[in-house]
Amino acid sequence: MASLTSISPHSSLSSSSLYQSSSPLIFASKTNQDSFSFLTVKSFRSSKRSLLSSQAVSRGLKIQCAATKTAKSPAEEEWKIKRELLIQKRVRSVDVKEALRLQQENNFVILDVRPEAEFKEAHPPGAINVQIYRLIKEWTAWDIARRAAFAFFGIFAGTEENPEFMQSVESKLDKDAKIIVACSSGGTMKPTQNLPEGQQSRSLIAAYVLVLNGYKNVFHLEGGLYKWFKEGLPSEE
Repeated sequence: MASLTSISPHSSLSSSSLYQSSSPLIFASKTNQDSFSFLTVKSFRSSKRSLLSSQAVSRGLKIQCAATKTAKSPAEEEWKIKRELLIQKRVRSVDVKEALRLQQENNFVILDVRPEAEFKEAHPPGAINVQIYRLIKEWTAWDIARRAAFAFFGIFAGTEENPEFMQSVESKLDKDAKIIVACSSGGTMKPTQNLPEGQQSRSLIAAYVLVLNGYKNVFHLEGGLYKWFKEGLPSEE
């Protein structure tokens, strides 16, 4: 009697879409990437000490497989699905001048989801910063590998999804708050000839996550803060 046990790990590297040229390249966390398949083979031979024949394999082989796949986070969901929910929940895009008016006259809050360093350089007065993606913090072997992958593409400030995003938002804004979500580029839900489903961005991803978590008055800054600054609207450091 002989027993052969083989363990074969299988992993696939998945990444979020590249949102826009100004948006970061996002890799999913390791727990969302690795799936393992365990194959146990037990064969029984009756006589000759030789290689298993195909007949013996078909008779005596017992195979047990187990594969697990962890669910992806809401931020990693396909853009098509995000866009459908945003439209269904009537999340409206507003241009920068309307956003300023809503902030000044109707107590709207601008939620700036850019990285903290960008927020500190310049932001609309009164804006609140909660980054949807943050710089990679840990130095495990996996995180070092991710940094190397970013560096391969010439990106030396690799980012990852901020696991504390919703906790931070909820500590600053209640579910009835009127929120305009802003990032650098803005993105759009509007279809165009080249982009029939629009183009996602950090602010649209954040808006999607907010809606999933029960926020009812969520708006999106069309054109992003790039347009805000370009049009000379108020800003502070």
